[in-house]
Amino acid sequence: MKRERLFKIIQIGSKDDFPSRAFDFFISFVIGLNILVTFLETYDELEPFYTLLRCIELLTLGIFCIEYIMRILTADFLYPGMSRARAALRFILSVEGIVDLLTILPMDFLSGFVVFRMLRVVRIFHLFRINSHDDSFSVIVGVLKEKKNQILSSVFIIFVLMIASSLGIYSCEHEAQPEVYKNAFSGMWWSVATLFTVGYGDIYPITVAGRIMAIFISFLGVGAVAIPTGIISAGFVEHYSKSENAHVRFRDERHIGEVMIDKDSPLLGLSIGEVRNRYSMTIYLLMRNDMALMPTDDIKLRKRDILVARSDKIGGE
Repeated sequence: MKRERLFKIIQIGSKDDFPSRAFDFFISFVIGLNILVTFLETYDELEPFYTLLRCIELLTLGIFCIEYIMRILTADFLYPGMSRARAALRFILSVEGIVDLLTILPMDFLSGFVVFRMLRVVRIFHLFRINSHDDSFSVIVGVLKEKKNQILSSVFIIFVLMIASSLGIYSCEHEAQPEVYKNAFSGMWWSVATLFTVGYGDIYPITVAGRIMAIFISFLGVGAVAIPTGIISAGFVEHYSKSENAHVRFRDERHIGEVMIDKDSPLLGLSIGEVRNRYSMTIYLLMRNDMALMPTDDIKLRKRDILVARSDKIGGE
C-alpha cells in the first residue's frame, strides 16, 4: 500500500472513503475497549479474569503501537514541505504524538507508574475524530474558536476573583481558624467552591466578617458562571444566524460573495462546470476543509464547501 494512501486512511475519516471511515471506527472501538479494561481492572470481584483483561490490554496497546508507527511513517504528508525525518520528528514532538507515545509506554517497563496509566484516558478524546466533520461537533469547535478571546478574558476575571476572595477570607478567618486558613492560598479551595456555587461545606467561615464576605462572593459566583455561559450562548446564536443566511443570493448585479454548501443547498452534488452554466456564476475559489482549491469544472461540490463567486445575472443563486 502506498504511503499516501495509508496516510489518507489513518487520518480523519471521510464518509466518501470506506477504508478511512472504517479505520476510524475500528481505532475508536479499540480505544473504548482499552478504557473499559482499565475500569474493569479496578474491580476486586473480577480478579479471576485479570489474566484475560491483561491480554486484552496488551492487544489494544499493540494496536496503538502499530498506529503510532504508521503515523510517524506518513508524517511528511501531514506536514507537507518537510523532509520525512523532520516531519516525523515534528509529529513525535506534537501534543498528539506525545500523548500517543506516553499511552503506549506503560505497556512494559512503566506499567507501575500510575500517572502514565492515567494518560491512556486522554486517548478517549480521539473518539472526537469520528464526529469531527459532523455539524454538532464542528459547530461547538467553531464557536469556541470564534469566542476564544472573550472566553479567556472571562476566565482571567474569574481567576482574579479567586485570588482576591482567597486573600480576603484569609484576612477574615485566619485568627479564628488558624489551622484551616494557614496562609493566603489556604482559602483557594473555599474560593473555588463558593465562586462556582458548589458549596461543599468542608471549609466555611465562622466569623461575622467572613460570612458577610461569603455572601458577596456567592453573588459574584453567579456572575462568574454566567459570563462565559453567556458568551458561548451568544456565539451559538450568531453561528445559527449565519447558517440561516448561508445561501447567498446575488441581488446586486456583478456582486461577489460566498456560498456555503450545506445539506439543503441546490448546488450540493453538482460539478463546478454545472454551477457555472446553470446559475451563470463566475467562480473564483473553492474552500474545502480549510484548503483553497482551484475551481476546475470536474470538481463535485460537497457538504460544507464554500464558493467565492460572482453572479453574472440579477437574482441568480
